[in-house]
Amino acid sequence: MRRLGSTRRSGRTGRRAAVGVACGAALAALTVPAAEARPLGHQSAQGGVHWRPKDPGTPQVRFRGLAAVDRHTAWLAGTAGTVLRTTDGGASWRNVSPPGAADLQFRDVEAFDARRAVVLAVGEGEASRVYRTDDGGATWTESFRNTDPKAFYDCLAFFDRRHGLAMSDPVDGRFRILATGDGGRSWRVLPAAGMPPAPDGEAGFAASGQCLVTSGPKDVWLATGGAAHARVLHSADRGATWTAADTPVPAGDPARGVFALAFRDRAHGLAVGGDYRPDRSSPQAAAVTADGGRTWSPAGTPPPAYRSGAAWLPHSRTAALAVGPTGTDLTTDGGRTWHTIDTGSYDTVDCTPDLSCWAAGEQGRVARLER
Repeated sequence: MRRLGSTRRSGRTGRRAAVGVACGAALAALTVPAAEARPLGHQSAQGGVHWRPKDPGTPQVRFRGLAAVDRHTAWLAGTAGTVLRTTDGGASWRNVSPPGAADLQFRDVEAFDARRAVVLAVGEGEASRVYRTDDGGATWTESFRNTDPKAFYDCLAFFDRRHGLAMSDPVDGRFRILATGDGGRSWRVLPAAGMPPAPDGEAGFAASGQCLVTSGPKDVWLATGGAAHARVLHSADRGATWTAADTPVPAGDPARGVFALAFRDRAHGLAVGGDYRPDRSSPQAAAVTADGGRTWSPAGTPPPAYRSGAAWLPHSRTAALAVGPTGTDLTTDGGRTWHTIDTGSYDTVDCTPDLSCWAAGEQGRVARLER
């Protein structure tokens, strides 16, 4: 789907977890009305939790791909074929972009550790590609190049270090799924028979790398928009068969729908989105599920505007973050109510089990949540 500028965007692999009970409590202290929200780049007197910029020195790049490994290591993927990596908590960044990729738009990255990562370039036809590195980005191998002009790959997600999926907008009326069983070194297109038909106009959003997310060894969810209803598709067998459920997030336009999903286990999930056009409102821009995505309920107090990324704070069953161009929102009740805690622009967010959260976005913005 052509959107969000020039092109369109995983779920995380279980890393997208939590900041922990202590950090969750501190975040809860930041729950203030949007009118009182202050940039998290400045120390807050309420709880002392804030976004601390980790400037990589690339203001010309927009980072929609983010993979946080731990509080020291994170990978970024963005425009102009850019891939960056830090191993010192963002104090310094190394440009590890694949050679010859300057014309590509990287919108998703999945990292297993400081050395092994997989990145997805999005676009029509051969612009959609997958690369893998095993040496921290010193060298890359192109493991997939799309040759179908009707396909447009948006998102990438892994269940574990070997098994992963990538999804394309509908081809011949159904979303197309790529699968790997060797950590992204090779890929195959899964049969389309297990995928339900896509309504007219339906597609995914290449906005944050979170339109395809996993939980556990086999469950995966896919977010959609553009059609009459914004849907979430679920597979419990690594993408072989899928079921679809409508969400209350508004759709009915190519710019509206569910942009990001986050599941803290195979039952409890969040959906955020809205209308990405800055001059349009985004009512009902969040929804929750407690049954694995079979049914979705609207947030009682949703974020006040379009949000493109979301992440649970692990070691917490109720706290999560949502980010977008106009701010960061926090929920402390499992997604039923959201409160704006920052007005800075971020496109994607990712959290790690060692109590670290990272965010990234336009103009080379990168930050880590600190106390």
